[in-house]
Amino acid sequence: MTSPLDGFERLTIKIGSALLVDSTTGALRKQWLGSLAGDLASLKQRGREIVVVSSGAVALGRQILNLKRGPLPLDRAQAAASVGQVALAQAWREAFSVHNITIGQILLTPNITEERRSFINARATMSTLLALDAVPVINENDSVATSEIRYGDNDRLSARVASMLGADCLVLLSDVDGLYTGVPGPGSSARHLPRVKSITPRIEAMAGGSTSETARGGMITKIEAAKIATQAGTAMIIAKGTGDNPLGALEGGARHTFFVARQSPAAARKRWILGTLEVAGTIHVDAGAAKALLNGKSLLPIGVTKVSGEFSRGDAVSVKGPDNEEIARGLAGMNHEDANLAKGKKGAIITEMFGHMNRTELVHADNLVLVSASEER
Repeated sequence: MTSPLDGFERLTIKIGSALLVDSTTGALRKQWLGSLAGDLASLKQRGREIVVVSSGAVALGRQILNLKRGPLPLDRAQAAASVGQVALAQAWREAFSVHNITIGQILLTPNITEERRSFINARATMSTLLALDAVPVINENDSVATSEIRYGDNDRLSARVASMLGADCLVLLSDVDGLYTGVPGPGSSARHLPRVKSITPRIEAMAGGSTSETARGGMITKIEAAKIATQAGTAMIIAKGTGDNPLGALEGGARHTFFVARQSPAAARKRWILGTLEVAGTIHVDAGAAKALLNGKSLLPIGVTKVSGEFSRGDAVSVKGPDNEEIARGLAGMNHEDANLAKGKKGAIITEMFGHMNRTELVHADNLVLVSASEER
């Protein structure tokens, strides 16, 4: 039997509060979490990169602070999140330590995924954790977020994270096993949909509200997450996660709904850099640097001959060769002032010049797109 996760290399797994926290006691479901960590460790052993988006901080903090059930005022919800984030990170650390896997906690707010410079910094941190064979565990920073400045649910947050990292699949583990044509249940004629090729108004109309007290989302937010993910080139799966080893069950044939990505993550990112971002400056390079770029390398300052325009780190820049023809576009790793100081110099000298910097590329290969390959736009 073919697993729905076959062929995907970077997986983002979202876990809802209703799975992590017992709805009656408010306590962490340790056995379940341990079984999920085993599933994730198995995927890592088979070469997959894993990113976790985990709900549960407010629910755990509520239990630790002995706060009553029901809606919490903002100040108490933030206090519960503050306490719960510590407990949540500790729970994930303990669950993964059994498998000798290190985690890194990252707390996000909407501006981080929507402002380019913050986006690039967060993406770099997550990518570095993955390169170091660690698992990023991500949650919304509910301890400081307000009702006006927040995602409001981790379904959409997980879709933003998946698109940020170029994940090729997002799995939403929930208390439902996928999308139905109506409200499922005894006597219902609602049909389960195993595969959704595109999100139409009819598909959106099938979404309903959440039935769980600990979950903010529901099928509506899952469909919205699917729209974000699939447009960014990330396939998405909604699967039931209430039982032990939920990913093992999914791979073994458990019912789920698969949302087809509209394009690959690489093509989506290329489209974003080439067709969406306004170019803020131009970097001219010599023949050696131009050849390196065409071979998929990063743009290093040593090959730069001229820098024009005023740009900040994270802004889009055009890269032109000795003949003044555009070779590529990318996201600048330095601002225009530092780029002018660094041009023509070797990495060791740049490190001495900018001791606070840990990256010497002017445009990293991950953030650079060849203009000659723009037929995929």
